[in-house]
Amino acid sequence: MTMTQVQRQAVQVPDEPVVQLSAAAARVGGNDIWSGVNITVQHGEFVAILGPNGSGKSTLLKVLLGLQPVAEGAVRVLGSPPGRRNRDIGYLPQRRAFSGDVRIRGVDIVRLGLDGDRWGTPLPLLSRLLRPAAYRARQEQIARVIELVGASGYAQRPIGQCSGGEQQRLLIAQALIRRPRLLVLDEPLDSLDVPSQAGISALIQRVCREQGVAVLLVAHDVNPILSYLDKVVYVAGGTAVAGRPADVITADTLTRLYGTPIDVLHDRSGRLVVVGQRDVPAEHH
Repeated sequence: MTMTQVQRQAVQVPDEPVVQLSAAAARVGGNDIWSGVNITVQHGEFVAILGPNGSGKSTLLKVLLGLQPVAEGAVRVLGSPPGRRNRDIGYLPQRRAFSGDVRIRGVDIVRLGLDGDRWGTPLPLLSRLLRPAAYRARQEQIARVIELVGASGYAQRPIGQCSGGEQQRLLIAQALIRRPRLLVLDEPLDSLDVPSQAGISALIQRVCREQGVAVLLVAHDVNPILSYLDKVVYVAGGTAVAGRPADVITADTLTRLYGTPIDVLHDRSGRLVVVGQRDVPAEHH
């Protein structure tokens, strides 16, 4: 029995892929963004989406969330057409850090993941008086997910007084609060220092393994997350290639994607350096 099978058995998840794209194509404003894309993401897999700016990474996320129709081929998300199961998807959009004068507490940021779309900023005292049993259950649920991401020590602090890495942990907790089966993270490591990038990457991998949640993470630099990944999806040249990092981030594969000679180098620490012409991304340096 493989490790993936053991993980599925431990968390009791189905064998049906979380994400399945077959010969998929996307078109925006009459322009072809990418085509011939085949991607399969299983439960509990940590997958990075890589590629240069303008290659179609954001379009891929929009297709999966049902915000952009697929032009050709087939797309299934959690066994349904895109958009049908969005309540089972935790989504963390690209964002800048909260400024230091933001006073809302980290715990309230997490709570917004439960009912912020319906009620706005929660009023704990009113909830405690009107529905005490429901209030206690919600408090326990919030406490569990905050503990899961390791943020218990600072969740009561104003979010603006938390470090970048602490803010990201709280926002990941917000995305996890409804117990999603798919977690979509748009550049969550952007602007974080190296130790914070490593900490967030390790956290995401642990969530994958322990909770059986599939993760799609858009990144500019693969190096901080390379050792944690199960797969990468590399979007470039109007298409995409998916597979194990060692199989995708190679000179032959990237040369084929870009249609120009590409070299993939490794430094002494194992970091990847992609070298090519000017339109080749600089995210692996």
